[in-house]
Amino acid sequence: MGKLIQYINNKVLVKIASLQSASVFTRILGGILTSKAIAIFIGAEGLALIGNLRNFVSAFQTIATFGFYKGIVKYIAKFKEDSLNLSKTLSTSYYMGFIATVMVSFFCYFEAEWINDIIFPTYNDYAYVIRIFAIAIPFYSLNMFSFSIMNGFSKYKILIIINIIGQVLSVAIALLLIFQNKIDGALISVVIAESLIFLITLVGIINRKSLINHIKLSNVSYSLLKKLSPYSLMGLFTAVLMPFVTIAIRSYIIDNLGYKDAGFWEAMTRISDYYLMFVSSLIVLYLLPRFTEINGFKAFKKEVLSFYKTIIPIMLVGLLLIYVLRHFIVLVIFSEEFKPVEDLFFWQLLGDFVKILSIVIAYQFLAKKMFWHYILTEAFLVIILYTTSVYFIDLYDHVEGAVIAHFVSYLMYYGIILLIFGSSLFGVENHE
Repeated sequence: MGKLIQYINNKVLVKIASLQSASVFTRILGGILTSKAIAIFIGAEGLALIGNLRNFVSAFQTIATFGFYKGIVKYIAKFKEDSLNLSKTLSTSYYMGFIATVMVSFFCYFEAEWINDIIFPTYNDYAYVIRIFAIAIPFYSLNMFSFSIMNGFSKYKILIIINIIGQVLSVAIALLLIFQNKIDGALISVVIAESLIFLITLVGIINRKSLINHIKLSNVSYSLLKKLSPYSLMGLFTAVLMPFVTIAIRSYIIDNLGYKDAGFWEAMTRISDYYLMFVSSLIVLYLLPRFTEINGFKAFKKEVLSFYKTIIPIMLVGLLLIYVLRHFIVLVIFSEEFKPVEDLFFWQLLGDFVKILSIVIAYQFLAKKMFWHYILTEAFLVIILYTTSVYFIDLYDHVEGAVIAHFVSYLMYYGIILLIFGSSLFGVENHE
């Protein structure tokens, strides 16, 4: 009987993994199509503007949801058979999210001109895009709240299907807007894409409409809010700081080298994001749940070394292939205008390799809620990333300095991670 249950579970996991792979593939394909349209109709300078807006939107979307997503999923899964605690979870997360969303929405709407000056240096006519974002953000928050409910109730299949349909819809709208309105259309698509998915999510949660009765102001729980706080702070810290640091680096490139070079750096970053999606999804699907389950240094060491031995060689071959085919990749995803991006591949690929080596171990922070370890190492990373970027951009007077900084920063970050987990990875097993 036990073997039968395990067999059924394995089949379910394989199906979920297949759907997740389809979702990742759809996202990559959508990103490539959008990048190609931007390259043809807008160019490198426009890509730099779009990059700044994407980072801004990403940061404020996280603020609008209080970074609660992972915490909500955990507690819904824990209390799905406990009506009172489920109500407290839904009520607390909904009302706290509502307050955060309203504050973000009002701030973005009434401070649109000021925000425009920060993320669009020398371009003063895109404040209306920020106001559109302010109107769209509540729909994004509702979408993430709905996603957390479905995730908490283990509705993985419908969740991934909604993601795929949403990505197809978002790409179709983005391509249409870019074709009709060029840079304006591209910027508008960035601020509305994630919010549009809510229309599809409504269909997915229609059979869970009874949960609305669980959302009561009287059931907002301060004790639950305290439990959600570590998830919130860890989620907010990187998801907000990293986009702002990226904006700062891109703005520095714009001020010192020009918009076109900033566009080349954004192009390299996009290509990096595409191939890293595969590794990230693998880590989230397999490694994070395993780190949550295991206890003891010996088991932790075994999982890390197993991942290194099985995945890292394949990844090395993949990165080498990407480097060899870099000319073809740039032409397919972008255009001849982006040929200088080819010079950025070596250091970017090297940095991404070290990044994956470090993230595999650093996921233990999230799995075991090692709050201060996570905060301090992430703070170190964002500070060193900005300072090294400024240093190497000035040293080389070329955008290549930014990708060299990417490698150096993650090398130093990996060193810190190894110092923290060194005893558990290099033979000290008497802690078991």
